[in-house]
Amino acid sequence: MEKRKLGNTDIEVSVIGLGTMTWGEQNTEAQAHEQIDYALAHGVTLIDTAEMYPVPPKAETQGRTEQYIGTWLKANAGRRGEFVLATKIAGPARQPHNPTHIRGKNNQFDRQNLTAAVNDSLKRLQTDYIDLYQLHWPDRSTMTFGRSNYPWIDDAYTVPIVETLQVLADLVKEGKIRHIGVSNETPWGVAQFLNAAQTLGLPKIVSIQNPYSLVNRNFETGLSEFTHRDGVGLLAYSPLAFGWLSGKYEGGARPAGARITLFERFQRYSKPQAVSAISAYVALAREHGLSPTQMALAFVNSRPFVTSNLIGATTLEQLKENIDSAALTLSEDVLAAIDALHEKQPNPAP
Repeated sequence: MEKRKLGNTDIEVSVIGLGTMTWGEQNTEAQAHEQIDYALAHGVTLIDTAEMYPVPPKAETQGRTEQYIGTWLKANAGRRGEFVLATKIAGPARQPHNPTHIRGKNNQFDRQNLTAAVNDSLKRLQTDYIDLYQLHWPDRSTMTFGRSNYPWIDDAYTVPIVETLQVLADLVKEGKIRHIGVSNETPWGVAQFLNAAQTLGLPKIVSIQNPYSLVNRNFETGLSEFTHRDGVGLLAYSPLAFGWLSGKYEGGARPAGARITLFERFQRYSKPQAVSAISAYVALAREHGLSPTQMALAFVNSRPFVTSNLIGATTLEQLKENIDSAALTLSEDVLAAIDALHEKQPNPAP
């Protein structure tokens, strides 16, 4: 498994990272442990989670995903150093679907909330430190979770980025977290974090976890240069567009137990323009004798700004196919055909 540098750190992570947001909802504790065992045995060295998980977020299940990782660590004493552990603090409930059950509606990135969130995650994870601590979405209203345009909302109050970064710096000094990252962030936000770090001598963000896939390549236009110039690499989430790019929803199919079948909230990639674009990519893969899943993942793996491609699975068969994409190199013909489809219908599912 190829390894890539995590920002400007001395840490290397696998090009395939293990996403966990189904653990505790679609996956049992035993299945979560089985996935960790399989992933580590096949070269995966990054596990990503969040205090909000599993998804869909609910008060009765909140934190369960971290708990499952914690029970694996307890049962596998001495193996903590085998992987990089990343988690996230949930932000304020500025959009209707953001959770209000985690420390209340005003859960913002101030000292009180950050300190509580880190300590609670450490307890659930049963570890003394978090390798990468991420802000799940911005403290301010901006383009997140499917919003295609800047919303022009005047928030009553947002925690200044400098203040957030100073608190995170203290948590680094305490040894509770090693590095920091952002998620669902914009070019403006990344620039603010980098400027504050440089100006005040605070820790620099080492990663940005944003959506990236064949049907959402927005990262390329405004954020990829930060990877090139400042080393802030992408941890790509939703590389299969909630499973749509696997082809399993083609022709209106709704397999039993699949995310789109189970949960109405996952409509981000089901718009007509997205469905038609997805069908074109699925057809392209099959035309070249490729698994649609592996073609979609191999494309993400091939991007120079990607640090790690965060895959998620509900079965070991899916996990195996996802991990095996790391061995696939797409031909120039396939890459050219992908770009042609992208030019015809760019970013249909932001």
